[in-house]
Amino acid sequence: MSGARVLSRMHWMGALFYTLPMPSPSHPSLMDSFNSEYRRRFYEGHRSLALLMILIVFLSPFAGLYVAGLFGAVSGVFLSFAAYYLTPYLWLTIGG
Repeated sequence: MSGARVLSRMHWMGALFYTLPMPSPSHPSLMDSFNSEYRRRFYEGHRSLALLMILIVFLSPFAGLYVAGLFGAVSGVFLSFAAYYLTPYLWLTIGG
């Protein structure tokens, strides 16, 4: 068999069985942020950012309570957890 013939047969087989391309490790998907193993590796690699997130997660509800009462406290809880989950995605997407 000639090389061109083998190549065309491989192309035909590739068209028959479509596979999704692997995502680039430098550009995580949004769904990666919800994976606990991914978040753990991210925060282990970015210790100072992890300490900042600990402060944000624990202090946001109190800051919301001080500023806007009970509604602010509830908003602070939701915003702190959103920040905790979305920081790895945003940090690597923006280029940090």
